[in-house]
Amino acid sequence: MKRIALKIDVDTCRGTLVGVPFLLELLPRLGASATFFFSLGPDCSGREARQSSPCRYYDFSARLDGLILPAPDIGTRAADIMRQARDAGFEVAIHAWNRVLWEDKVLSADNPWIEVEMTHAWRRFEAIFGQPATAHGAAGWRMSRHALRLTQRLGFGYASDCRGKYPFFPVIDGEIVRCPQVPTTLPTLDELLLTGAASAEQAVERILELSARIRGDHVFTLRAELEGIRFRSAFELLLAEWQQRGHQLIALRDVLAARNIAQLPRHAVVFAGVPGRTGPRLLQGKSFLEGERDQ
Repeated sequence: MKRIALKIDVDTCRGTLVGVPFLLELLPRLGASATFFFSLGPDCSGREARQSSPCRYYDFSARLDGLILPAPDIGTRAADIMRQARDAGFEVAIHAWNRVLWEDKVLSADNPWIEVEMTHAWRRFEAIFGQPATAHGAAGWRMSRHALRLTQRLGFGYASDCRGKYPFFPVIDGEIVRCPQVPTTLPTLDELLLTGAASAEQAVERILELSARIRGDHVFTLRAELEGIRFRSAFELLLAEWQQRGHQLIALRDVLAARNIAQLPRHAVVFAGVPGRTGPRLLQGKSFLEGERDQ
């Protein structure tokens, strides 16, 4: 029996308020578990985010030309829904403080900026849930050396910041980071739509084919804004097909539950492109020491 871990990235205020409640109804109905990675600070999605000023956006719904408002604070507006996910038995974790700025800046940002962003998210998570976060999943699979170090320093049990094949300890510039990575192993639905799939249903067929052909457990990343809103029927079809094939739908923490963490292989991480996405992303690279082999 294959296991498919569902990694749900929640990027926006709308995704939290609209997409998450739908997923909280759908997943238990199909007997599926999952991990929700929440954005916890300002929602600058689709808006203008300036490095030199607070994130603000134009409120077109107000029908007043030139009206500029502060970006909505997701952790303030949607804390109750986040707690509903936790109370329903789902694993909850950190995605980002300001997702847009993180994706735009982390590759070139200095260490203090990265530390502030991750610490803001860590503190907000604890304020919402009353306990520290145990996992981190970087927005857009974008990280840096210092950000990887902070996954260890902030005490996360694991992180899911990269793309790859199976869990491992990351090594960057020769430095081993003692926070295991549980990488996304399958392409996302939106990536497949951007690289040739004619429809969401065709993308689902491709995901099913890959998950069956490639051995081992898998991690599938979805977005509350897409699979929880726009592509609801396609996602429900995907889950139903996985279940029909005898696969178990689990949270990311379950991927590591039966493993000896200390014995995980060590792999270099690299920055490279991913089909369907612009710019470099964090990828699992080659084994760090000679003699370690792919699982």
